Amino acid sequence: MVAPMRLLSFLDAATLRRAAAERVGNLRHLPALFALVYAASPRLLVASLVLRLVRACLPVLALYVAKLILDAIVAEQGRPLPESWEAWFTDPHRRALVTLVGIEFGLAVLSDLLGRLSTLVDGLVADLYGNAATLRLMRHAAELDLEQFEDSTQQDRLERARRQVTGRSSLLSQVFGQLQDLITLASFALGLLAFAPWLILLLAIALVPAFFNETYFNRQGYRLAWTRTPERRQIDYLRYLGASVEAAKEVKLFGLNDYIAGRYGALAIKLVADNRALAIRRAAWGGAFAALGTLAYYAAYATIVWRTVAGSFSIGDLAFLAGSFQRLRSLIEGLLLGFSQIASQAQYLDDLFSFFAVVPSIRSPADPAPFPAPMVQGVVFEDVGFRYPGTETWAVRNLSFHLDAGEVLALVGENGAGKTTIVKLLTRLYDPTEGRILLDGRELSAYDLDALRGRIGVIFQDFVRFNFTASENVAVGRIEARDEAPRIAAAAGRSLADRVIEKLPKGYDQPLGKRFEDGVDLSGGEWQKIALSRAYMREAEILVLDEPTAALDARAEFEVFQRFRDLSRGRTALIISHRFSTVRMADRILVLEGGRVLEAGTHAELQALGGRYAELFDLQAAGYR
Repeated sequence: MVAPMRLLSFLDAATLRRAAAERVGNLRHLPALFALVYAASPRLLVASLVLRLVRACLPVLALYVAKLILDAIVAEQGRPLPESWEAWFTDPHRRALVTLVGIEFGLAVLSDLLGRLSTLVDGLVADLYGNAATLRLMRHAAELDLEQFEDSTQQDRLERARRQVTGRSSLLSQVFGQLQDLITLASFALGLLAFAPWLILLLAIALVPAFFNETYFNRQGYRLAWTRTPERRQIDYLRYLGASVEAAKEVKLFGLNDYIAGRYGALAIKLVADNRALAIRRAAWGGAFAALGTLAYYAAYATIVWRTVAGSFSIGDLAFLAGSFQRLRSLIEGLLLGFSQIASQAQYLDDLFSFFAVVPSIRSPADPAPFPAPMVQGVVFEDVGFRYPGTETWAVRNLSFHLDAGEVLALVGENGAGKTTIVKLLTRLYDPTEGRILLDGRELSAYDLDALRGRIGVIFQDFVRFNFTASENVAVGRIEARDEAPRIAAAAGRSLADRVIEKLPKGYDQPLGKRFEDGVDLSGGEWQKIALSRAYMREAEILVLDEPTAALDARAEFEVFQRFRDLSRGRTALIISHRFSTVRMADRILVLEGGRVLEAGTHAELQALGGRYAELFDLQAAGYR
């Protein structure tokens, strides 16, 4: 009885005002939605509105013509049938009847044509809007901070926004349909008011409760969808694990099929149960109020019939009034419920536009300093501290070191020492919590963000294996140069990826990965060479390689780093690696522990020091003896 009691509470004036204010408040995003639609296709939007305006006037005109036809037929009762077809056109009354039938036929054909044309135009508008909204979503997401992607709450928000990009395209047709029905309703109401104004009051009494019933359950539906966003993300992830190429090997080898299917089933059953309970209550109350509307219609219909028998209305009037009342009932019910549905869908628009309202905290300055080309002094970390959002543990603290221009610096340390965090801070994926980072004497925040990142070539260990062609995978390092075949080939040659690509059936035009048709997958080491070529493709001031040879065998690693050493002369480079055979090639090595610099020096100096570096080096070397 909870839902009925809440539903009945709508009957007090204060609750009615709050409900109405809530419904109207949900519409605040409609102007922004239409601005997106207009920007996508102004001509088609105007065409859709004009078509609906014309269509809105046709129903009442067709019904009135039908009334005139019935009255003309009744007037013909008792008159002898014409002896020939010509007689229908010589008699003025019968000629008028034939003309009315022709008009009714023309209106029917016109209504059908306009309806199909309107559907076509609305579909095109929805497609263009979907494309425009998706592009805006992608571009806005690209501006956000890494922190905003890694936060689970923001991930939920992004997921809801992504669903609304295409899921709300039907809202456009609904709003257009509401405008069309509103004009049609006004025309029918004028005709009905001329004959029986009391019927309008009867309609309102019958239909208003149904509107608030729909309002209540629409709100409940939105709340349920909102609160279940984390579960839906889990379901999407489990669906991906259970049916993806990337996870197939381990799912099969570890026998995870039943486990994944079981987790999916448990979550899905819970969501279905919640939706079913809400749907049952909604159907029960909706049926009750629909019965009330039907009762009101037949009460009005009986009254119209009685007055027709009494001679107050003609047969044509009876048809017009009964038809108008029926159409008005449908229109008012549709408008009330449609408004409620639009307001409900507008709630979901809040998910989209609230995501657009999220602003990044890491931005370019209004008047950025020119990026030094070439870099002269290098990079300095001054007493830098950083902890990831939502955590109390410092990833780095009191961290101070320098990376001179033209120097190759290696970072070593156990997992969690802060090596990758340093790379994220250097590239301004995050800003320091305390302290500052200088590049040629200026803080990183003084430079344009795109210019800064454009001068730093970074390859992470968990690099993305794009399901693009081999050429495009290399060009990712400087995507604006994707048509420069010589530059791509040169970058691939530097990383030894050219040997991999030359073996592919289509060479540089070969699609990589198994997601799409004709794709060819590579080994981990082959992918790593492709990823390394991106750093060379960038031709950056600073090269950053985070575990760049983790998937390479010893021979390939030696070849890659000999090549890297030769090609990086005179360039600034930062290398993170657990392999001491790699880091010993660096000009200087920093040993990190607990987010601080524990030791610094060349390989020989650190070995002579006999500290942590020497200990780790000896442990690793012992594994090869």
